[in-house]
Parts: sequence; structure tokens; C-alpha cells
Amino acid sequence: MSPVSVSNIGAYIREQREQAKDSIRQLAQAVGASSPYLSQVERGLRRPSAEILQQIARGLRISAEALYVQAGILDHREGQATVTDAIMADTELTERQKQMLIDIYESFRKELRASAGISGEAERAPAPGRESGEPAGERAEPDVTVTGTG
Repeated sequence: MSPVSVSNIGAYIREQREQAKDSIRQLAQAVGASSPYLSQVERGLRRPSAEILQQIARGLRISAEALYVQAGILDHREGQATVTDAIMADTELTERQKQMLIDIYESFRKELRASAGISGEAERAPAPGRESGEPAGERAEPDVTVTGTG
């Protein structure tokens, strides 16, 4: 993994925010952070944690993985589309539906990492299924309720 300058991630976040036509105040509200803090991140004065990057990604409605790659937390996987990229590229889903699917997907991944005892934020969880060594039918599934269609 090559180190990425703090200003590069900030510039990327600013670019994504401007493309989304969001003000820094709107993004700060969606992220749960202060406007001055996000302004410092965008100007390269602060390096956000992986948790804040995930919240920023959610607020910008982009893949958290894309931000992790920009921040140097993850290596870019050439030629492999992510699940979130595929969801975001689907033109038949509304923005709300896309966000709901991403939220559900991320909750499954978080639960898998927690059940595997992985504490690192950028580590990969094993693919769901029997490859992880668990017998069929013995995995506890998260409680997920999806209501409405858009």
C-alpha cells in the first residue's frame, strides 16, 4: 500500500461533495461531524479515521471502499467491481433503495468481521457461506427489516 497524502483524500472528498451538489454544512450534518472539521479534512489539514470516512461515504452516497482506497487504507483491486459499485451503478434503483441495500450489505460484512474476531477496519471478511468453516444453518443472521420501495 502506498502512502497517500492527506490533501489528496481531502481533494477527493471535496470533488465528490461538489459533484453531489452538497454544501459542506449539509455533508457535516449527514456525517455527524462539524463543518469546520470537514473543511479541515477537505483542505488536507486533518486525516479522517476509517470510521469517519465510512460516514462521509454514506453522506456522499459513494462507496466507502473508494474512499478507503483514496486514503491508502485499502489497495485498489484492478478489474474487480465491488458490490457497492454495482448497486450504485444500477439505474433502475432509487437513491433511497441503493442506500438501503448498501446499509444492509455493510451490516452483514460488519457482523462477519465481528464474529470472526477481526478488529481492523480495513481487513477483509471471509465470503459468506461454508468457506469460512461454519456448517450450514448455524450462522446467526442479523435482524433486518426492509420496508417501502422508494
